[in-house]
Amino acid sequence: MEGFSPYLDKEYDPLLAGSIDGTDEYPHDRAIARALSAKYKPNKRVKGDPKLTLFVARLSPKTDEETLYTVFRQYGKIRQHRLVRDIVTGFSKCYGFVEFESEKSVRHAYLEGKNITIDEKEILVDYEHGRSLKNWIPRRLGGGFGGRKESGQLRFGGRDRPFRKPIMAAPLRQAADNENRAGPHENPRNYKSADRGWRETRERDFERSRRDRDGFRHEHRHRRHSRSPEYNRFVKSNDFTRK
Repeated sequence: MEGFSPYLDKEYDPLLAGSIDGTDEYPHDRAIARALSAKYKPNKRVKGDPKLTLFVARLSPKTDEETLYTVFRQYGKIRQHRLVRDIVTGFSKCYGFVEFESEKSVRHAYLEGKNITIDEKEILVDYEHGRSLKNWIPRRLGGGFGGRKESGQLRFGGRDRPFRKPIMAAPLRQAADNENRAGPHENPRNYKSADRGWRETRERDFERSRRDRDGFRHEHRHRRHSRSPEYNRFVKSNDFTRK
């Protein structure tokens, strides 16, 4: 399963990134539609080799540049590192970049830095995609990789949420398409049988709800008659409420 990717020539596509197996043909959320029409250019003021740079995310708000350097220098010599901060408040945005001097150090940090904890936060370490992946769209514009379920914006293809191979292999999918295109005489399991099964299920559910509704009415009618004026006068005349 690992290593599967629907991408060709390292080109980013928001539509494919929104699909777990890269087979979607239409955007299923507004963020993907926004990313398809977004125009993004990498920051030219960022210096360094993107092939030697790691993306470090999910940092604690109290993690600073010194802590980031201390943790990753054990994997090799660091050329430069930076923590992305808000331009107005100066607070950390909880992600940063670390550039090493050799590919061996980058690979070592990528393999060993997975799921390590910094300041009581489990971080995410992945390669930088902003300058190395063609047509890259960041997450703030609807693209990116990864994401959490509660956010409602899941993207696949990165280390956190890799792609998965399609469940149905190509020969089986072709056989299923041929079966669906077959006529009623060629395919006994045609659309009529599926429609009949759907109608039977619907009728069964309707009948069950009708029985439940009739039972509720019968019980309610029984309670209403049991509390009729004649019944109340009978109870009062016989004085059943007193000992």
